[in-house]
This record gives sequence, C-alpha cells and structure tokens, in this order.
Amino acid sequence: MSRRVVITGGASGLGLAMAETFRDAGDRVAVCDADPAAVAAVDPAIRAEVADVTDEAAMGGFLARVEADWGGAEVVISNAGIGGPAGAVEELAFDDWRRCLSVNLDGAFLTCRWAARVMKGQGAGLILLTSSVSGLFGFPWRTPYVAAKWGIVGLTKALASELGPHGVRVNAICPGAVEGPRMDRVVAMEAAAQGRSEAEVRAGFTEGVALRRFVTAGEVAAMALFLASPGAAGISGQALAVDGHTERTT
Repeated sequence: MSRRVVITGGASGLGLAMAETFRDAGDRVAVCDADPAAVAAVDPAIRAEVADVTDEAAMGGFLARVEADWGGAEVVISNAGIGGPAGAVEELAFDDWRRCLSVNLDGAFLTCRWAARVMKGQGAGLILLTSSVSGLFGFPWRTPYVAAKWGIVGLTKALASELGPHGVRVNAICPGAVEGPRMDRVVAMEAAAQGRSEAEVRAGFTEGVALRRFVTAGEVAAMALFLASPGAAGISGQALAVDGHTERTT
C-alpha cells in the first residue's frame, strides 16, 4: 500500500535522495525546502513547496495543506538542517550559533509537533530525524552543529518515549561524511578555520572511519526506507549511524 511521506529539506542532498527513494518505492511524497530554485527542479511526481522550517507560519501552511489533501502521513522525516559556522568557540558569532540551532532544532520541533498530533490520531506512524555522527561524538571547531545534532538525538529519545504508547515510532539517522557538494563546502570551511589544506581535512575525515571512505546519500536513504518497512517495526528510540563506522574524530 502506498504510504504518505513528508520530508523537510527535501529538494536537495539527503532530503532529495530520500524523497526519490520513497517515490521509487511507490509512495506519495511531499517535500518542503527553503530554496525556491531547488524546489522548482524537483520531479513533478513529488509534491514540493517552498517553506523555511524556522518560519512557524510557513511550516504551518505547508503541513496544513498536506493534511487537508492527504489526511495524514505514515512517515515524516525532519531532515532540514545547516552545517553552521566552523571555528574556535571563542571566535564564533552569537547570531551564527542561534541560526544553526534554529534551523536544526526549531525546524525539527515544528515538524515533529505536527507529526505527533497527526500520528497519535492515526494510532501509528514513523518519525525520522536526521542527526549526524556529530550527534554521537564531540567534534572540535563545529560546536553549534554538534550541539544541535546532539539535541536531535535527545529529541528523538524523548519523543519515542512519549509517542510509543500511541503506536508511533521515532528514530534518528546519524550520517557520517556524505559525498557531495554539501560535504565539499564543509571541508572548505573547516580547512579555512583550521589553516589546513582541503586535502588534509578530507583525509582526516576518512582516516577516522573504518571503511576509509565517505558514505553516499543513497546509503542513508536506504536506511530511511528500511526503517519505514515492516521489518523495522520493533525499532524505536534509536540513533542509527550510517557512517562506515567512525573510530575517531580528530
């Protein structure tokens, strides 16, 4: 049976990979994204709207329209996020800190608040949140991002306990370094912050991983699809890494 799937930050990167994976599985998919150009480029088979996850009114409108048309959702993926600034903590601007936490955590709250109400009414559902291996380890020079992603894991644990009695599962996916343009930007940003070459920074990411490589967006999307399957019916409250096994962070 076709599932109704809602994904934030779904017009590029991991979000788009997940949207296309669920689409290919025969599901109905609705995404929102803050980037109008990315939204315009999404496959017409995927419902796509422009909405900033930090804007309560914009998110409320997007989610209300989905609910009015679809009646609910079996899967909601709170994926929208930004990497935030890189640098020594004493050099970071407060506005950059707040922006990073707002996109990653406030956006998750607004998404999960709606999903919780809808899924409690249904008596079933799956909420997935995109965290990071940064939500499992402490990485230097990325304190806003790390704090936000640890917050996502905490939110996951709390919601799993709160919603479990209503038949709703909640899990976090913790990707490692994902090959693609976003990771290229992170490498460049960290290289500048640390005064190192991009090649050195990139090598540092892979040398601390057992598989000695970045993961792909498709591998992360495959985990999301599995967690939405009947085979994952007993999995809730977990922070599941798709990272090639991170062994060290520096």
